Amino acid sequence: MLLQRNKLGSVRPPKRCRSDMDNISTSDIVIINGNSHPDLANSVAERMGIKNGGCSVFHKSNRETIVEISDSVRGKDIYIIQTGTKDANNNIMELLIMAYACKTSSARSIVGVIPYLPYSKQCKMRKRGCIVSKLLAKMMCTSGLTHIITMDLHQKEIQGFFDIPVDNLRASPFLLQYIQESIPDYRNSVIVARNPGVAKKANSYAERLRLGLAVIHGEQKEAESDEVDGRYSPPPTRAYCNILGNSSVEMCIPTASSSRQRTTSVSVGVPEHPSKVKPPLTIVGDVNGRIAIMVDDLIDDVQAFVAAAEMLKDNGACKIYVLATHGLLSSDAPRLLEESVIDEIVVTNTIPHEVQKLQCNKIKTIDISILIAEAIRRIHNKESMSYLFRNVTLED
Repeated sequence: MLLQRNKLGSVRPPKRCRSDMDNISTSDIVIINGNSHPDLANSVAERMGIKNGGCSVFHKSNRETIVEISDSVRGKDIYIIQTGTKDANNNIMELLIMAYACKTSSARSIVGVIPYLPYSKQCKMRKRGCIVSKLLAKMMCTSGLTHIITMDLHQKEIQGFFDIPVDNLRASPFLLQYIQESIPDYRNSVIVARNPGVAKKANSYAERLRLGLAVIHGEQKEAESDEVDGRYSPPPTRAYCNILGNSSVEMCIPTASSSRQRTTSVSVGVPEHPSKVKPPLTIVGDVNGRIAIMVDDLIDDVQAFVAAAEMLKDNGACKIYVLATHGLLSSDAPRLLEESVIDEIVVTNTIPHEVQKLQCNKIKTIDISILIAEAIRRIHNKESMSYLFRNVTLED
């Protein structure tokens, strides 16, 4: 390249060409991934027009996780693509170690791209258990992650467990487009919620497609164990209070002074919470001669879906589709789906399920890598994310 001299004889640097300017926005992006879903990471990197960063994650003979990052990450924006699979514990440790390795290597920002967040179903207190998703959020924040990109959380309130920004993307536009383009005569369909807990999501799909809604009520859930321990010990009775003496009677029996007050009290101690008696499985809505489309956020154990599909078939549904964002499909789910009356199962590629597709020909996959790539581009260029959440309501 020829150097130009000005009138004073000094050398002027050459003008930067336009192609170099265009590459500045992606020159400090590094995309790395673990072993959970390398195909999705490669698809995202290809859509963004950048090369997947050099990062190797492997396990020693004692099952310890080793992370080696070959490229420099100093002062760069790192995007770690790591989803949850059936090997959730290893997926989490790989993510935490990769994030901490980038943190100690002076990365400017570390964004965790977790299409399916593991342990998201354990977001409520159960007996003497704990809220595992809260613990996982604390671990991710401590490891060095500065931002989280995920998709269709099981409960949207999980975002409040994190001390860093969380973008909960939606896969519903892809699934709605699939219904309109790939299901023949979809106008003769009805959106089905397999239990009342999914009714809001199903209603959102029905309103957008201008279709009817049906809800399956009375699902039989596994009853909690009735073991006798401290959780089920009853409060003291009147006879027990008499044995203890007058000092404990006041705790068990209302006094005369309390009866003169406006506050009423029960005379039998602490009332017992009545148990729920669920009615038999019933369908609220008409599915006779219609195409039934069940929607949910996750398909893991498919027994409930198979039972719901059999009930829909008995009530006259001509075809049955199941649509969900995450297709975990654990255990013998492919075999059960192949033998069921379900005609088609549609999931996105947030979780790899190529092996399950070989076992069940009914499983179809929708690629959502373009949505993740667009989210990464907007975050890196400091653009608004509002476009990706247009017309998104609390029910979506």
